Amino acid sequence: MSYYKKIFSQRPFLESLDLCRLDGPAYVIDMSALQRNLEILGTVQRRSGAKILLALKAFSAYATFPLIREYLPGCCVSSPYEARLAREEFGGEVHSFAPAYSQKDLEEQLKYSDHIIFNSLKQLSRYKPSVQQHLREVSVGLRVNPLHSETQCELYDPCAPGSRLGILASELSAEKLTGVDGLHFHTLCQENSDALQRTAEAFESQFGEYLPQMKWLNFGGGHHITQPDYDVDLLCEVIDYFKNKYEVEVYLEPGEAVAVNTGALVCSVLDIVENEVTTAILDISATCHMPDVLEMPYRPEVRGAGLSGEKLYTYRLGGLSCLAGDVVGDYSFDQQLKIGDKISLDDMSHYTMVKSSNFNGIAHPEIVLYHAAEDRLEIVNSFNYESYKARL
Repeated sequence: MSYYKKIFSQRPFLESLDLCRLDGPAYVIDMSALQRNLEILGTVQRRSGAKILLALKAFSAYATFPLIREYLPGCCVSSPYEARLAREEFGGEVHSFAPAYSQKDLEEQLKYSDHIIFNSLKQLSRYKPSVQQHLREVSVGLRVNPLHSETQCELYDPCAPGSRLGILASELSAEKLTGVDGLHFHTLCQENSDALQRTAEAFESQFGEYLPQMKWLNFGGGHHITQPDYDVDLLCEVIDYFKNKYEVEVYLEPGEAVAVNTGALVCSVLDIVENEVTTAILDISATCHMPDVLEMPYRPEVRGAGLSGEKLYTYRLGGLSCLAGDVVGDYSFDQQLKIGDKISLDDMSHYTMVKSSNFNGIAHPEIVLYHAAEDRLEIVNSFNYESYKARL
């Protein structure tokens, strides 16, 4: 068993937690599980010499930043708010990218950023003087599109036909890259390193002529590094190839790989209704609290449950909002559900809290850290009417 799989084989999270200790709905983050992911990422950095950044678009629970910054050197961000949060709460490097910047947003983002990455040559031309005149030295990069798709879901494919993301090789020339320090590509979503290798080959064939004049190269996100079947050796080979051939600093920007399999959304059964199927209505909402369930869509795991019909009692888990399709999915249980029973929707750390809403005025679940070694729950944020009102 490899070092990485050995760490990951210890991955169960929140196993020792009695869910009844939670009064209301809560996102619960297991800090020991988070640390296991970070140990893998830290080892990849030591082996390859690459720098791995936390993508705040996936996971920005800043109460965990003191632990994460023990392993990772900084964050990648896409807005002034994320940039400020990264600078003030995380520290370290801050790398900014947005599909487009307004003058106001750019000036605000430059206050906090070490790298600023543009999505078009027009934006580079318009804002390069602002970057050069800024009081702090900020490295300039361009996002490029190698027109190589690895992602099956078009919603998450930055290289889909007609994509608004990234500059094509046909648009570039050495002259247009004057003052540019690095190139950034992002093509992956929950992919293994073989997908990165194919992308890197496509990228090099189109943009390799410009790499000798670059200081850094950013492989973007979507790397499933902390999954048990991920080929870390191949990842390190790809990184080593570019570092040695072109003498560039290499960055990666995973978000999910940091927080995957670290926490759950814990909720309760409020009612059970019958209408051709038996539906358990929960005190959380798919559309409000886990929107990717509807957007992708996908079926999250529920602790102790099976597929529809697999176990004796099957229920449709429904959300609290008035949206007709606010449904998590169909699950079966060994015993009948009762009002007040606790349900654990697993792997709900990444792309949940950052995407949540107050649709229908439904309250945001508490954010809770679980310290397994001490069997201690730490409520780090809770939300009330004023939290809802302030957003409007």
